[in-house]
Amino acid sequence: MTYRMSVQRMILKRRVQDLLSTAVFARQRHDDPLPALVYRHNSLIRRKLGNVDLHLQENKAVSLGIAAPLVNSVVIRPGETFSFWKLVGNCTEAKGYREGLVINHGRPDSGIGGGLCQFTNLLHWMVLHSELTVVEHHHHGDLDLFPDFNRQIPFGSGTSIIYNYLDYRVRNDTGQAYQFLVSTTDEHLCGELRAERVPDVKFHIREEDAYFYESDGKVYRHNRVMRLTRDKSTGLVTAKELVIENNALVLYDRALINSPILDVPPLPAA
Repeated sequence: MTYRMSVQRMILKRRVQDLLSTAVFARQRHDDPLPALVYRHNSLIRRKLGNVDLHLQENKAVSLGIAAPLVNSVVIRPGETFSFWKLVGNCTEAKGYREGLVINHGRPDSGIGGGLCQFTNLLHWMVLHSELTVVEHHHHGDLDLFPDFNRQIPFGSGTSIIYNYLDYRVRNDTGQAYQFLVSTTDEHLCGELRAERVPDVKFHIREEDAYFYESDGKVYRHNRVMRLTRDKSTGLVTAKELVIENNALVLYDRALINSPILDVPPLPAA
């Protein structure tokens, strides 16, 4: 009961903050896609996550199918802020959401609407390849819960969400509108980020200093996720920034790690 009261307090606090905020939230949708494709990515829905019950993966597919149309085609105009929870709302059983994988106190668990962080992971990955500004992003890279399985994006570049006080929010500080297109197939969560015109720059996200190391009998995973900005007209890299640096405690059997485990982490590069 105390936990439920605490959650409701946090939900109410966020609602009050939004009422007092000057942010204008993106809500309008256009059936016609904006003309310029900025970035496209497909995310596999059913993935091998250790010994997690496959039934939770099937449930996640159902929940993603319910949430995707609520975000699909939303347009973020200049000055507007995209909020995942403002569009999706509370994920309840009455709305058809099912129990999926959640992380509870650093351990896999189940809960209604679990697995929707895959949705915001997809959105965040596309946004990193654009000029949009991330204004709220909750990182969950302090734990490495599952061994890699056909990993497509760098470890630790995902998001964590809890209705409504842990949100994923993006502000459009550019001079043109952007649009999310999101849908599901039997196998994938599919996303496109589109704009009114093609940007003058291109972004590349890459992983650096990736390794596993042991400390005090525990194994940790380290990496740095970097974003490079490249001028399309010259091909030159004009900026390089650190997106996130991870030192995550590995919680699965070290025999499942397909890389050497260092006795000590290497010195940082000069």
